[in-house]
Amino acid sequence: MNQRDNPGRIPGWAPALGVLLATGLVGPFLGGSSRALFIAACGAAGWFAWRRGPSAHVKAALLLFVFTPLVRRIVDAKVGFDASNLMIVGPLVAIFPALLGVLSALESPSVLRRLWPLAMVGVSVAYALALTILHGEWVGAARDCVKWFVPLLYGLVMMHEAEREEVLDAAADTFAFVLPVIGLYGVAQYVNPSDWDIYWMRNSTIMSAGSPEPYGVRVFSTMNGPASFATFTAVGLLLVWFRGKSKLFLALAIPAALALFLSLYRTAWIAMLAAMLYPMFFKSTRGRSIPLFVGLGGAIVVAATLTPFGDVIADRFATLSQGAKDGSARERIEEYLTLWNSPDSSLFGAGFVTTDVGSAGAMGVDGTILSCWLYMGIVFGLICIFGLIWAIVQAMSGPLRDASPSSVLLGALGLFFLVQMPLAAIAPGEAGYLFWTFMCLAMKSNPRSNLAFQGAGMTRRGTAPVVKRTQPLPKRPVLRYRPGAEAGVRRH
Repeated sequence: MNQRDNPGRIPGWAPALGVLLATGLVGPFLGGSSRALFIAACGAAGWFAWRRGPSAHVKAALLLFVFTPLVRRIVDAKVGFDASNLMIVGPLVAIFPALLGVLSALESPSVLRRLWPLAMVGVSVAYALALTILHGEWVGAARDCVKWFVPLLYGLVMMHEAEREEVLDAAADTFAFVLPVIGLYGVAQYVNPSDWDIYWMRNSTIMSAGSPEPYGVRVFSTMNGPASFATFTAVGLLLVWFRGKSKLFLALAIPAALALFLSLYRTAWIAMLAAMLYPMFFKSTRGRSIPLFVGLGGAIVVAATLTPFGDVIADRFATLSQGAKDGSARERIEEYLTLWNSPDSSLFGAGFVTTDVGSAGAMGVDGTILSCWLYMGIVFGLICIFGLIWAIVQAMSGPLRDASPSSVLLGALGLFFLVQMPLAAIAPGEAGYLFWTFMCLAMKSNPRSNLAFQGAGMTRRGTAPVVKRTQPLPKRPVLRYRPGAEAGVRRH
């Protein structure tokens, strides 16, 4: 038995958790060198986890994505604010060891048959990177190359290496541990933000986290902004509800749901509502979907009426009925109009030249559609958007052939990202990690994706061309038994 098949005595996620704890406790006393050491340690933890297998690596990566921003703020509060956001790259560096399997994945016929959505996005991102380099933004090109390509290539490798059930169970188990922690921390952050959170809010360029005072924070918990926190929390709630193994989760998830409301991030609310409705159309998941829908509705009522901050949540929900009159909606419409009224309507794109706001997946503009248009231009932007939607459709159509709970869950996550797409970045950074990991798992298990190249002469199970017969097969001899004589051979 090889090392990847034998987990050994040390779980694959343990070094990642140890890196987070050690850096949070000792890092503030090591000065600026702690940041570089953290990056190197993340790479080593990722290598160790990948040696244990894809499911172990998913656990380690999720832990790093969720808790690295908190560790960074603790270090910054003691050492000084780091405008380069170096430590945020740590979770992406932890993915690098898995990328050693890219070439092996590209040699797999089953992966090649499902490669088109990833290839379309990859070509579009490469075009935007070329534009960025032409503008002389070498640092920006390197940063966005990591943010866009690493999650995409990771999904490619997972499509080849990972088993759907193992990865979903691993993600659900990790979120079952993570959600109570980030939920309790998020509620405490809203009531009385910590010194390191206040210090980060006052120095960071991110403007969506509210004001650094009690009852003024838009909860981002241990992560790097309300959008990232709400996205991870919503995905985690869906995974643990449909894949959880313990009913104790119902009690542990209450702080996470409350913190999700206090993030005031409506995009995640709407996307999660759509993802909850999707499983109701399938018999295999209807029994779990209806209680989740009813329970979350009750939680909204309780949070809006019986908590000390119910007025804030109720007012935020009330804005959902304002439509185009809402301030955020008007800002997004103005962004589209500004881009359309530009001299060339961003026909060729501007590249990744906008200011990084400090999040591993943050964009200078709102929404995947607008960012693709700005960065890649109309032509390549449309190609990128079509590739993303193609991957999502593959996930959502999977239950039409395979209505198992796992396939339905992946389809629900596909709808979650589809709803988020006009209003949030779903492809780069930490959001891209969730997107490509689960969408590639869905594409791998979707029988429809086997038909991708049939029009080009491919068979469903392999890459051999279909041979059409021009002459009928010769008739085979038929054996007949005649009483009283030996069996003979008669040709017809």
